[in-house]
Amino acid sequence: MLEIKNIHARIDDKTILNGINLSINPGEVHAIMGPNGSGKSTLASVITGKEDYEITKGEILFEKESLEDVSPEERAHKGIFMSFQYPIEIPGVTTTNFLKTAINETRKARGEKEMGAKEMLMMLREKSKMLEIDSKFLSRSINDGFSGGEKKRNEIFQMAMLNPKLAILDETDSGLDIDAMKIVANGVNKIRDNHNAILVITHYQRLLEYIVPDYVHILFDGKVVKSGDKNLALKLEKEGYDWIKEEVKNK
Repeated sequence: MLEIKNIHARIDDKTILNGINLSINPGEVHAIMGPNGSGKSTLASVITGKEDYEITKGEILFEKESLEDVSPEERAHKGIFMSFQYPIEIPGVTTTNFLKTAINETRKARGEKEMGAKEMLMMLREKSKMLEIDSKFLSRSINDGFSGGEKKRNEIFQMAMLNPKLAILDETDSGLDIDAMKIVANGVNKIRDNHNAILVITHYQRLLEYIVPDYVHILFDGKVVKSGDKNLALKLEKEGYDWIKEEVKNK
């Protein structure tokens, strides 16, 4: 589904990614971990096409097609979704109206008819019930006055409605208490299946207790320096990143 080949990227004159290689298949959950400044959020931004970043070498393929000249909007229409670390507030735009517009714009880009009001309502009810979201939540302005947990939960609800092929969760656990994190993780687990893939970017192993990854990758100095299963995250939680720095130094 996603193939990242030797990606180098920079912002302004600062190089952040130094040769990332990563392959994600349908049905898989991958976790990216690493110390501050290692390039985790930059990687997410590059995949989604954020224009602040310049790719200087390498390529990104999504379903075997290059994303080189594909805008962020087009990438979203192709099925790439990102949950932000700090979701923005949009006063005056309800969650329902936002989702209706987003879904129909994607359908339009794919040459499909707009979703009818009845079908949209049924889908809203189905997904809100699945994620245990109060119907009053849907008539509120997006993230306006929301708590941190409500903002993250709203993004998972958006993800469920948009049904992306690849979902990138950029430090979704940031600022969440244990109860809120469990609710968000439960929503993600209900959405994951053999037709989509999830990339979880996190500092902490605790989120991975609830969203269990198939693969864990450690980023250091803009490169994937080690990959493994969930036990790698447990080792990081116990020992920190010093042993990784030592391994990289001795290579």
